[in-house]
Amino acid sequence: MKNHLLLGTRKGLIVCHRKSGGWKIGSVHFEGIPVSLAWENPLDGTWWACLDHGHWGVKMHRSTDRGANWQEVAAPAFPEGKEIKEGVPATTQYLWAMSHGGADHPNRLWVGTIPGGLFLSEDNGDSFQLVESLWNHPSRSQWFGGGFDHPGIDAIFVDPRNSDRLLVSVSCGGVFESTDGGKSWQGRNKGLRADFLPDPHAEYGHDPHMMVAAPTNPDVLWQQNHCGIFRSVDGAKTWADVSEKDGPAKFGFAMAVADDKPDQAWVVPAVSDFNRVAVGFSLCVCRTDDGGKSWKAFRNGLPQENSFDIVYRHALAVTGNDLVFGTTTGNVFFSNDRGESWQVLSNYLPMVYSVGLAS
Repeated sequence: MKNHLLLGTRKGLIVCHRKSGGWKIGSVHFEGIPVSLAWENPLDGTWWACLDHGHWGVKMHRSTDRGANWQEVAAPAFPEGKEIKEGVPATTQYLWAMSHGGADHPNRLWVGTIPGGLFLSEDNGDSFQLVESLWNHPSRSQWFGGGFDHPGIDAIFVDPRNSDRLLVSVSCGGVFESTDGGKSWQGRNKGLRADFLPDPHAEYGHDPHMMVAAPTNPDVLWQQNHCGIFRSVDGAKTWADVSEKDGPAKFGFAMAVADDKPDQAWVVPAVSDFNRVAVGFSLCVCRTDDGGKSWKAFRNGLPQENSFDIVYRHALAVTGNDLVFGTTTGNVFFSNDRGESWQVLSNYLPMVYSVGLAS
C-alpha cells in the first residue's frame, strides 16, 4: 500500500499522507515554484522533484528521507553546439518524464525533456548524458511542437524482463523502441492515427499524450493519443484504436492501467483538441475492463455541472484499488474502489501537473 501522495503543482510540491478513509495534506516543498514532475523511484524510495523555475530555468532535487531534506543535482543539459533545428540552440526547457533503469541497474536513471531529449544517468542523477542515438534519429526532422513550442518526451518505459528494452513516447514524434539499452531506435507507430498530418498514417509525427505498460504483462501497452485511445498487445509493434465511438472516452491526456489486470485501464476525457474542457462540463472517469472493447463512465462524487476540469498527462495515478487525479483547476479527487466513486481531497490547490503514489 502506498501511504504518500506527491502532487506536482503550479505552486510547489504538495505531499499528502494517507489517513483513515482518505488523504490529508501534510507538507509543501518548493513553495511558489512550478513542479513539472514529482516521482518516487520504486527501486530505492528516492523522491525526485523537477522544477520549472520562471527565472532560473529547470532544476532537479532529490530526497532520500521522504522530503525531510532535499539535495539539488545538476539538471540534464544539452552539449554545446546541439541544435533543435538550424540556428536554434538546444537547451533544456522542461523536465517531463523519469524512469529507473531496471532492477539490474540500480543507479541508472532515464529522463525525458522538452525539446525531445532523452538523458541517461549511471550514477543516480549525479550526472546526465544526452542519448545521442535518439537525438540523431533520422525522423527527428519530422518531430514538431504540439502544446509546447518543441517536441518533448513525456513517457519512458523500461521492460522489467529486460532492462535493455526501452520505449519512449515523443509528443509530437511518436513511439520509439530500443532493444539494446538506447544504442539504436526503431519507430513503433503502426496502427496509430494522426489526423492533423497530411498523411494520418505517416510513420512519424504522432502525438502520444501518455503511454503506460501493464505491470503484469508488459507487452500490453496503452496510449492516450491526440486522436484517440490506442492499445497494443504485442509490445508496441502494432496499435489498435479502442476509443469509445458513442461515448466520452476518446480525447484526453492522462492514462492509467491496473497493476494486476492488463485489460483494465482508465482515462479522464475532455471534449477535443480544440475544446479542452470536461465533456458537457461534467467531469467523469472512464474505465474499461475488457481491453477497450467497452467503456463505462463513473461520475459519483465528481462535479456534474460547470466543470472546466481537464487532467494533464501525469496527473492520474493508480495502485491496487486506489486512484487519484488532479486537475488544471486545482481539484484533487481520490477513489478506493477502482474509480467507481470519488471523494474530494481538495478543491483549492494550484494547477496540478503530476500525481504520484509513493511508499
